[in-house]
Amino acid sequence: MEKAILTCALTGVLTDPKQHPVPVTPAQMAAEAKAAFEAGASIMHVHIRRQEEGMGHMPSWDPDVVWEVTEAIRAACPGVIINLTTGVVGKDIAGPLACIRRVKPEIAACNAGTLNYLKIRSDGRWAWPPMVFDNPVDKVKAFLDVMHETGTMPEFECFDVGIVRSVAMFKKAGMTDHLDYNFVMGVDSGMPADAELLGWLRKQIDPGVTWQSTLIGRQEIWPVHQATADLGGMLRTGLEDTFYLPDGSRAGGNGALIEALARCARNAGRGIASPAEARARLGLRAAA
Repeated sequence: MEKAILTCALTGVLTDPKQHPVPVTPAQMAAEAKAAFEAGASIMHVHIRRQEEGMGHMPSWDPDVVWEVTEAIRAACPGVIINLTTGVVGKDIAGPLACIRRVKPEIAACNAGTLNYLKIRSDGRWAWPPMVFDNPVDKVKAFLDVMHETGTMPEFECFDVGIVRSVAMFKKAGMTDHLDYNFVMGVDSGMPADAELLGWLRKQIDPGVTWQSTLIGRQEIWPVHQATADLGGMLRTGLEDTFYLPDGSRAGGNGALIEALARCARNAGRGIASPAEARARLGLRAAA
């Protein structure tokens, strides 16, 4: 079986750094990336936070901040592959597009379909106001056009079964010439983190197409990480996705999470891909 490509999702969207150990500043992002890189991660999935005092829990689409963060990560992790987030609610996508054009990441997330993004508490109250994560086809195409312009590979983020089934249509319609799937599992209103479902999803895509799972939750996600490794997928975790290690203890940082992910790959008899090997497998440009 091919070597496993590991991705670290460093920080995420809205997690409050006052409550959880998520990095915010360029120096913090670089330090967390370095720990993950040394544990085996070749790809860093990057969200950017606002840098003003007290605003680190909020996302930023400032191209200068994105540049500073990604350059700090590249300096700390020679040859690393940058995977930039693009997720935004609403029609205004000028911020994410400006960031892609400024950074020209090797990979960028392309959210491939619309989802009612919901979470409800045990007492029946919404954890946040019900929202629609809207990704209609014209919005997807606008992202893909800029990714093509910058030489960036789209990673199709799939939150539900119908979204998985739609991605191949984008290629058939001429919107993209490359397919790479990310099965996002564990969002309460999307696909559950379930190993049996993962096996079914794997059968929906063509042989040889690269794929990975993003698993959101606590320690219950780790058997599904192992199933991903056993089935030959790429592997991803990080403080964006979980704060918990396989034994249920809280992770002190991204490095410990990637160490646990690498163990899943080795349990499946797979080695860990270097950044150069990951670039070759994914057809990415050489490191600068």
